[in-house]
Amino acid sequence: MTITPLMPVYPRCGVRPVRGEGVYLYGEDGQQYLDFASGIAVNALGHGHPHLVKAIADQAATLMHVSNLYGSPQGERLAQRLVDTTFADTVFFTNSGAEAVECAIKTARRYHFAGGNPERHTLITFNNAFHGRTLGTISATNQAKMRDGFEPLLPGFKYAPFNDLAAALALVDDSTAGFLVEPIQGEGGLMAGSEEFLRGLRAACDEHGLLLVLDEVQCGYGRTGKFFAHELYGITPDIMAVAKGIGGGFPLGACLATEQAARGMVAGTHGSTYGGNPLAMAAGEAVLDVIHADGFLDHVTQMGERLRASLEQMIPNHDHLFQEVRGRGLMLGLKLKSDSRRFVAHCRDHHGLLTVAAGDNVVRVLPPLVIDDSHVAEFTQKLSDAARVYVPVSDD
Repeated sequence: MTITPLMPVYPRCGVRPVRGEGVYLYGEDGQQYLDFASGIAVNALGHGHPHLVKAIADQAATLMHVSNLYGSPQGERLAQRLVDTTFADTVFFTNSGAEAVECAIKTARRYHFAGGNPERHTLITFNNAFHGRTLGTISATNQAKMRDGFEPLLPGFKYAPFNDLAAALALVDDSTAGFLVEPIQGEGGLMAGSEEFLRGLRAACDEHGLLLVLDEVQCGYGRTGKFFAHELYGITPDIMAVAKGIGGGFPLGACLATEQAARGMVAGTHGSTYGGNPLAMAAGEAVLDVIHADGFLDHVTQMGERLRASLEQMIPNHDHLFQEVRGRGLMLGLKLKSDSRRFVAHCRDHHGLLTVAAGDNVVRVLPPLVIDDSHVAEFTQKLSDAARVYVPVSDD
């Protein structure tokens, strides 16, 4: 047998973490890594945060799972906290971001069905987006690397260039249900939506009776210095998918919606065996406790500004390699002039620095939201040291 016990769908590197502490990971061999990847924006509170660890341990010793056939005091409590602090009136809990987006897609379609317009089922999405790996979410994505070999894809999606409002509006017709968009694209290269673009989508939805569906799986939950990225733009969605940071490392996602947008989601229309289980809810509450603590989001904003300033100051010293800094808060991208994946591997293997590659030759910088000035300085020094000895490969 030549296939590995773990299905070989990931090109796994040689780093094999066995322990985490704060903003550091430790491998089997004891090697320490500065973790500015955070499990791809998941470990918002770093590794081993005492409040999160205690909440999970206490709940695991009490009740881990029952069924959504029963009442859920734990789920009701967390849902109410989210309703109280967001645009939403109702929440469906999932196990992942892809499931949250799937629920958002279903909610949008069901909204029009319940309103007597079943023909309005098409969502307009955007180039270079990433919404997940399910058949539905790759159908919402027009990246060949995620779709090839999985056809036929699901119908009901059209694609426009990101940040091109006119192109998006030109696709609206009698079959349109709404727009599905990341306010800040993560995997696509840390491209932030412009105010004109996102506000224009909101205005178009209001004008034509459409739904604005936001995918804040990566850019939400404090990552930009706001609880959710759409707050930076002064808009609110009708439906929103969240995950990653919501559980601080425990598998958890959620679909949030207004009462009007969720009008079609009645008993029997959706479900999940594990979604909203008591253990996940305990993790979600613990993360929310920390994020909503006085000064926490201000700290994220301050650290984001200092990290950006540090990177922008460093770039001229290595302008053969670096081009610009993108993103907001602690969701930053470093645009390279050569292959970002190769540079990410170099930083990891030779400098103990963990980052994440993205599209458009961008290095994603996604540290835990609890970093301090010393971590910013350490990161910048390691990155500069890596750039100093790194030899880019020509694309020619």
